[in-house]
Amino acid sequence: MTKIAPGRMTAEIDGDYVVFLLGMRVNRWWKPHKWLPVWSAVGAANRVLRSRPDLGYLGGGQWLGRDGAMLVQYWRSVEQLERFARDPSLPHQPAWQRFNRAVGGNGDVGVWHEMYLVQPGGWEAIYVNMPRLGLATATAHVPVGRQGDSSQERRARAASAEPPHVS
Repeated sequence: MTKIAPGRMTAEIDGDYVVFLLGMRVNRWWKPHKWLPVWSAVGAANRVLRSRPDLGYLGGGQWLGRDGAMLVQYWRSVEQLERFARDPSLPHQPAWQRFNRAVGGNGDVGVWHEMYLVQPGGWEAIYVNMPRLGLATATAHVPVGRQGDSSQERRARAASAEPPHVS
């Protein structure tokens, strides 16, 4: 059973970090031989990322929807994310080459990504009576009072790099 953290919680992370959204849209469900390998490659990459903290992957989650799936990943830096994507000894580059050979531009499966560099003070998170979710899965999950009671206070504290207070 999922452990619920009662009360108001937030995430805690120092410095810049990267939010990376990665998605797959199945455009032709009747062609599982085209889209199943894409989904399998994502699982293989996630296993490597979870076992190799030196790569800079902090954590993340995945969601399934009617037409496809989306991953939300948190990375320590853009450079580490790009290194992972380009290193032929790691899962992404070989999987990308297989995708281009098997699917290319035929439209059977769509893939997309978005990358955001987040700086201190440029984010805020609150989770009330929730299990660890989102950024809190990749960072410390702490009571809200430790970072400030309001969204504005938490963002300002992060931007000033002032040490958190304990309430």
